[in-house]
Amino acid sequence: MSEQAGEQMGEQMNSADQSSGQAASPLRRRLLKAGAVLGAWIVVSPAMSAPSEDLATAIRSYTDGAAALPGKVKLDVATLVDNGNTVPITITVDSPMTAAEHVVKIAVFNEKNPQRDVIKFTLGPRAGKAEVSSRIRLATSQKLVAIAQTSDGRFWSDSVDVIVTLAACIEGDV
Repeated sequence: MSEQAGEQMGEQMNSADQSSGQAASPLRRRLLKAGAVLGAWIVVSPAMSAPSEDLATAIRSYTDGAAALPGKVKLDVATLVDNGNTVPITITVDSPMTAAEHVVKIAVFNEKNPQRDVIKFTLGPRAGKAEVSSRIRLATSQKLVAIAQTSDGRFWSDSVDVIVTLAACIEGDV
């Protein structure tokens, strides 16, 4: 192959690269935009899939619309928590725990975690004492509400505002 033919072939390849580069540029941009949108959707979708209901709605759902009266329930949790990854809580309900009068269920709700219902317990008269303890994670400073249902069908509540200095389980804006 002659030197001149090689130069012509090189020029043709360069012009083909440039023309295909220009032709591919809008396609490449569209693909990059689509990839960015998909990436953003994957990152944001877990936060969007978190329940959007507020605290009051979650409690109404748990009580089937019945009002939760203040009293009988004591939610014991530190009001200032250093680490939201493990927060000890104890819920005590004033109940004789007899067959005729006992606590049926206890639940704890929060204001700002990805899921509004933190923990649920089921009790009966053989539990002996209406007291439960656990450790929970808190996303940030927020209100906790404990709800207990007694065997007569009434709901009782207690709430505590907790300040968290090191947050846990954060998804999106909290």
